[in-house]
Amino acid sequence: MKGIILHGGHGTRLRPLTHTGPKQLLPIANKPMSQYALDDLKTAGITEIGIIVGDVYPEKVKEYYGNGSKFGVQITYIYQDSPKGISHAIRLCKDFIDNDKFIVYLGDNVLRKNLVEYTKKFETSDSDAMILLCEVNEPQRFGIAELDSDNPDKIKKIIEKPKNSVSTLAVLGIYFLTPKIFDIIDNLKPSWRGELEITDALDMLLNDGNKIKYDIVTGWWKDTGTPEDIIHANKLVLDSLGTENQFLIDDDSKIKDNIVVGKNTEISRDSIVIGPVIIGKNCKIGPSARIGPYASIGNNCTLKNCNIEDSIVMNDCKIDSKINLSNSIIAHGSEIEDNPKKQFLLGERSQLRI
Repeated sequence: MKGIILHGGHGTRLRPLTHTGPKQLLPIANKPMSQYALDDLKTAGITEIGIIVGDVYPEKVKEYYGNGSKFGVQITYIYQDSPKGISHAIRLCKDFIDNDKFIVYLGDNVLRKNLVEYTKKFETSDSDAMILLCEVNEPQRFGIAELDSDNPDKIKKIIEKPKNSVSTLAVLGIYFLTPKIFDIIDNLKPSWRGELEITDALDMLLNDGNKIKYDIVTGWWKDTGTPEDIIHANKLVLDSLGTENQFLIDDDSKIKDNIVVGKNTEISRDSIVIGPVIIGKNCKIGPSARIGPYASIGNNCTLKNCNIEDSIVMNDCKIDSKINLSNSIIAHGSEIEDNPKKQFLLGERSQLRI
């Protein structure tokens, strides 16, 4: 089997964070969100991976992942000239996939449970596709699968963002497919959004008499489309620290209970760290800093006199201020310091509450 990670899209709901890079490289617990997809594919035994890149800083994606060797996989980059929908992106992969079964993983999705069990189930089945479903509170925000009331093992219909839905089973951004999907996409028409929708392709596949199986995901799943989603996903990932099934951590980091500290990081005696927390490499914490709970601090950060919780601070940030940060995302290279005269340099759609 092969894997596909979708790394395109403009991430408009995440601006200004996405003005300088693709949303899928934004960190959750100090790891780009798309790396969770790559790790899941690798853990499932899939090492041939295609990454779909768009026109939002594709060079940064290639710089981070390279040819995949440092991650133990082989990466092929496939270019999508504009965001024309998930099905359009999948169709671009036909030559890469050849005759193999494959998994498509949206790069802004994070799944608590890995793909090993689902992958084995699909590999040994005769189904033409398999989807993962999860109960949600707002079905109008997702693609939704409606099950057959007479035969609950069978999917009756798949529809994108229904206004009124009889089902609360969302289709996750992880799709198990066979090359049959390419012929379906060739006959697909754009939706009202002007995109080739994956839900329409799956529904057409179903209506043509093909077999689509499903599985209900246990544990949590997060679609990280907004800043609030990213902060929530960060908390969910940090909750795994210190457990048997914690997410992968750098080999040279130290972990004690639910606190992870990177190499060459110094924490002053008068500072407090309350887990779950992850702090990157080469950081200086203190004096008088209070970090956590639920804080992710990137590499090369200097934090003094501040309280930070329920927040993400990216690489190369400097904070020297008697400030309380909560439910915040501080982008790469930001500086916050006390000054009697307030001075701000804020990008488009910035949010400031003082």
